[in-house]
Amino acid sequence: MNNTFLNLANLICLSGKRLSFAEQKGPSIVFTTSDLAKSVKALKVTNDKSLPVKTLLADSRRITEGSVFFAVKGFNCDGNQFVGDAIHRGAVAIVSENEAPKICPTTWIQVQNMAFAKAWAAKAFYENPDESLKTFAVTGTNGKTSVSWLIKHMLDRLGQKCGMIGTIQYDLGGRCIPAGRTTPDSLELYAMLYQMRHASCKSLAIEISSHSLEQSRVKGLSVDCACFTNLTQDHIDYHKTMDEYFKCKELLFKGSVCKMPKSAAINIDDEKGAYLAKNLDKSIRLITFAIDNKDAVIRAENLKMDSQSATFDLVYPEGTIKNLKISMPGHYNVLNVLTALSALYSQDIDIVKAAETLADFKGVPGRMERVKSNAPFDIFIDYAHTDDALKNGLSMLKSVTKKRLLVVFGCGGKRDRTKRPKMVAAVQKYADFAWATSDNPRGEDISQIFADMKAGVVDNSTIEFVENRRRAINMAISQAKEGDCILIAGKGHETFQELKDTIIPFDDKKVAEELLSLRELI
Repeated sequence: MNNTFLNLANLICLSGKRLSFAEQKGPSIVFTTSDLAKSVKALKVTNDKSLPVKTLLADSRRITEGSVFFAVKGFNCDGNQFVGDAIHRGAVAIVSENEAPKICPTTWIQVQNMAFAKAWAAKAFYENPDESLKTFAVTGTNGKTSVSWLIKHMLDRLGQKCGMIGTIQYDLGGRCIPAGRTTPDSLELYAMLYQMRHASCKSLAIEISSHSLEQSRVKGLSVDCACFTNLTQDHIDYHKTMDEYFKCKELLFKGSVCKMPKSAAINIDDEKGAYLAKNLDKSIRLITFAIDNKDAVIRAENLKMDSQSATFDLVYPEGTIKNLKISMPGHYNVLNVLTALSALYSQDIDIVKAAETLADFKGVPGRMERVKSNAPFDIFIDYAHTDDALKNGLSMLKSVTKKRLLVVFGCGGKRDRTKRPKMVAAVQKYADFAWATSDNPRGEDISQIFADMKAGVVDNSTIEFVENRRRAINMAISQAKEGDCILIAGKGHETFQELKDTIIPFDDKKVAEELLSLRELI
């Protein structure tokens, strides 16, 4: 994610402070630099004055009087370069993996592992907010967002107010803020959980990315239920191999980053899910789910699909719910619902009552979202940006589309290049015609992205490469006829497009609506 966007999101959402709330009984305990040193398991403390701590921050530009500055050695720059600026702005302590300089006018706390230190400090400073929330942590390649939204919806309807952290937004119980990335940094995460607790949230649905596990952003997080959706190729630019990618996902179930989960909901139709279930720590209550695997604890049977919904029989240990209908089409959405229901079931929440709440669940923004119009053809917006996600969505649409299936899609820049030809092959397998276009190029030359994509082309007559995404969407709408279906894939809920060093407004849904409006179809 572009740093400008991340910093903007941070400034919008969090001050890094412990807030005062009217309903709070008595003042929070004063947290000092001495308390901080203990919480981070300091190797050495220099010049400690035991001063009160007001904020925890890793951005020197946001430091004010009473702040602690965490000098993080990042991928692009070293936070130790900005120590002087942080001290000038009023930092009462510096936390660093480096030794203190000979002349240090403020408290210097040396730590062995900065990622661990940030999480430990935030957890202590915000008074262990995660331990007041029943936490459902969701990992896997595809489906994390939908599962999190489903869990939140069901718990809210059941009277267990649920906060949410994920790709689309952070719902803090009293307000929603734009998400900078799927799983935020630990300093922000625990601050958000603190706000959730004081907004009377009883539970939390959180998407856990492989990056956040590998980087220990969720270090120490209390997890009640860990969910595994599936594993397919993604992020190989970062993890290098599928084995490494899976090992990062597996950490959620090991207790080495987050605390050991009390229960787990695992998809055993997935090969890696079956492996996880087989090797799960015996202390964890395991609830397996599946559509095809008859050994699963919770199953979906007798599936029926159309372009707007899915109906199935929900089989669970105590009985069967006949003809459970969800307003989301697709085999994969049935699996998403099974994940969420299995998670709640693993925590002894009434599965029948939970299933009843699905009647008014309207779906997730940018996840196979229909664009409402008067056009004689359908248009869907979806976040699919892997070959597996494209296969899932396109196979479903192909089965319910009366005539042609048209697709607009792209591949993100500065990300896993090996999946690009696979995505093209997946599209060509199901689409009658496709327009390959820009996604979030992030400064990578579009000609390089297209060159990688063209390696997957099997039929040049059914695909056209168009650099401008708006033009590609316009071409699809212009050529669509009655009974056709258009899928605009890759960006989903996103309202921006990432270029080299900037972000511009771009919303697939709004662009489609504008183009339809010009044709008086909306």
